[in-house]
Amino acid sequence: MKSAKFIFVTGGVVSSLGKGIISSSIGRLLQTCGYKVTIQKFDPYINIDPGTLNPYEHGECYVTEDGVETDLDLGHYERFTGIRTTVHNSVTTGKVYQAVIDKERRGDYLGKTIQVVPHITNEIKDRIKANSLGGEFDFIITEIGGTIGDIESAPFLEAIRQLRWELGNDSLCIHLTYVPYLRAAGEVKTKPTQHSVKELQSLGIQPDILILRTEKHLKKEILQKVAAFCNVAPGCVVQSEDLPSIYEVPLNMHKQGLDKSILAKFGMDHLEGHEQSLALWEDFVKKEKELKESVKVGLVGKYDLQDAYKSIRESLHIAGIHTGKKVEITYVNSENLTEENVGETLSPFDGVIICPGFGSRGTEGKMTAITYTRTHNIPTFGICLGMQMMVIEYARNVLGYKDANSAEINPDTAHNVIDLMESQKALSQLGGTMRLGAYPCSLEPGSKVIGIYGTESIRERHRHRYEFNNDYLDRFEKAGMLCTGRNPKSNLVEIVEVPSLKWFIGTQFHPEYSSTVLNPHPLFMDFVANL
Repeated sequence: MKSAKFIFVTGGVVSSLGKGIISSSIGRLLQTCGYKVTIQKFDPYINIDPGTLNPYEHGECYVTEDGVETDLDLGHYERFTGIRTTVHNSVTTGKVYQAVIDKERRGDYLGKTIQVVPHITNEIKDRIKANSLGGEFDFIITEIGGTIGDIESAPFLEAIRQLRWELGNDSLCIHLTYVPYLRAAGEVKTKPTQHSVKELQSLGIQPDILILRTEKHLKKEILQKVAAFCNVAPGCVVQSEDLPSIYEVPLNMHKQGLDKSILAKFGMDHLEGHEQSLALWEDFVKKEKELKESVKVGLVGKYDLQDAYKSIRESLHIAGIHTGKKVEITYVNSENLTEENVGETLSPFDGVIICPGFGSRGTEGKMTAITYTRTHNIPTFGICLGMQMMVIEYARNVLGYKDANSAEINPDTAHNVIDLMESQKALSQLGGTMRLGAYPCSLEPGSKVIGIYGTESIRERHRHRYEFNNDYLDRFEKAGMLCTGRNPKSNLVEIVEVPSLKWFIGTQFHPEYSSTVLNPHPLFMDFVANL
């Protein structure tokens, strides 16, 4: 069995430097060299997963195909590389401590005193190495969340220190730092980077490669100075400048030889036949720069924060590039939408996305938006809760059930067109009502969606509790809203569409999770193409 190489990515000076984008770019570059990679995120926060975190706190909750709620960086990993992440690609401090405590309760440690070293660090090391056990990957990239110096990151860094010794030449550390520009002095300053590296060295970790996040292009002399003061080879200091698009980052890293430096550290080279495999990526970036036609899309949701709908935003952007359209996105807070202002608010848009979410806040505004887009034939795409709002709005204003609602919002509604199914009601007693991860869906012959997908069977990722109530199915279809995608086993409705309108489709699943740079999702492609 081949031995995987481990790459650890850490960050210093400040947070939000873009470790996720850098890790994704490294993965993309190593793939173009012919190697199989995976990327994993280790987050220092104590929550078990981000599923219960407020999007204002943590941004979007991303979901893997096997049903794990994860950090939004896993979305970057998948969009850049096309890999499919799993439970092994997302680890939090909460998961680590929970596993150790469970083992202690079972008696696995035979009465030993449980300590951070070795028990917590051993658990972290086991999880870092989990993706290497099957021998599937050549490279395993591990991004450590947070910033060097954060107290909660200490166990993860100690685990890396130990692994560097255990793995020897099969591991390297890449440290991402910040080089600020002082406008008053007209200078960039490397001292924060020097201090960050010294702090990393004090923990027993010597970085092999430094990536300097900067707003200003750094001269060669600056890079050489950083190399000298941080004990890093001159060719192993690269800069990550502000760029117009995150998708230019892999090309910028390649231009500076980051992929060559990584392979050289491991005594490796690109595999035969992979010298020009960045061509598709270069073509994508070229198309992005040449976009001329603009279309306006409104994202209607209760969070007016771009990270809350990160995957939707990127899926629209990617689809726009592939269809030759620059998608200009505006966030519309659904709590502020009323019958009086909805026309003025939504009329400038070529298309509208009704965003996912949980709870009742902002739902009436979403339905006000849907009424406007449906009656004015504006292309409308409802995702998860967005689809449910489309169903409720149709029940109220077309079927005539003025009190129609979701049992999530009003448990006492007489017309619960969205509800927990019987199997979920039984599970709700155990607290396990979420449908998470990828499920199969069969598409109706002759439907709009089967024409979009080009196949009868698909698999898409879910994150929700409530479902379309099939007791109302015939009434909806007679009134013109067709249920054109269903789970083949449970018969749960996964897709609704109104074929008499230009583009009016709702999906119970989250298609944005499956859209990648080189394989954009067909629903987003068709939506943007019809704007």
